[in-house]
Amino acid sequence: MFNLLGIFGYIIARYFVSIPSWLYFLLSLPIGVLFLMFCTTVIYDGSRLLLSRVPLSDSRRSFFKKSLDLSSVFLASGLSARAMYNAKVITTEQVDIKIKNLKQPYTIAQISDLHIGGLIDGHFVKNIVNNVNKIDADLVVITGDLLDTKVSFSKTVLLELTKLKSRFGTYYIVGNHEYFHGVSEILSAVRSLGIKVLENENIYIGARGAGFNLAGVYDLFGYRVGHHEPDLNKALQNVKQAPTVLLAHQPKYISEVKKGVDLMLSGHTHGGQIYPFKYLVALAQPYISGLHQHDERLQIYVNKGTGFWGPPMRLGASAEITHITLLPS
Repeated sequence: MFNLLGIFGYIIARYFVSIPSWLYFLLSLPIGVLFLMFCTTVIYDGSRLLLSRVPLSDSRRSFFKKSLDLSSVFLASGLSARAMYNAKVITTEQVDIKIKNLKQPYTIAQISDLHIGGLIDGHFVKNIVNNVNKIDADLVVITGDLLDTKVSFSKTVLLELTKLKSRFGTYYIVGNHEYFHGVSEILSAVRSLGIKVLENENIYIGARGAGFNLAGVYDLFGYRVGHHEPDLNKALQNVKQAPTVLLAHQPKYISEVKKGVDLMLSGHTHGGQIYPFKYLVALAQPYISGLHQHDERLQIYVNKGTGFWGPPMRLGASAEITHITLLPS
């Protein structure tokens, strides 16, 4: 009953940003705790079924049952505590990606799915910015779901992003969550920070004749709402004769990429966020995390998310800042 009330409370709390952070934290936990309890219950019931098939004396059966009961409680509690701790730990994943016809190396710092709002506050974002700046990248890309609230409630937090440092600037595309909170207002707010928003368009990065095209599209959710729809043909118009990196929030957008792209950078999946939820995510997305060779030319890298959505919990999918090094092939 507590978990059920907490879930309803959390849904309501998302529309009252003035709610105390400690209460928001408590209300956000039941979704994750309930999922972990369900997984633990499956293991518990399977173990009890196995125990019932083993010939044992009544006393030994009672001992094993009590041990199983206690172990299940400790397992669920331990996993929940560990998942809450993991949500605060952000790792920097280093990945080298070879790109055909690239003339010289470039470094990209990718962050994704911050979901600013609720428990993702200025302190959290400041920590992310500091870690990104340690990479000393050529450029920074933000692959969607930056905000999970109205712009008016997050202006101070967004200002932290102006402190991102790189040689060629910061580039941003929208994710599906921006459509829930006023996508046009969010785009205007991000532009005002000096961040380049790629709206079905491209820009050339690097020295003439030795750089690459960086393109970005709106999210697939635009098809559902009928505005800010992704248009790859428009995004690739007038690209220079050079490799092309595409920013697209959802990995499944790759099904629309038929030619002209060497690497796609995505987010959205959170790597599943809480194991084994990634197997459910896999029903909707072709790639969950990491680097994959999609076809002979096209590669895709999926960031596991730098923030979190819903419960402040991560298990088996660490929060990630990606340090990408593009290398000539």
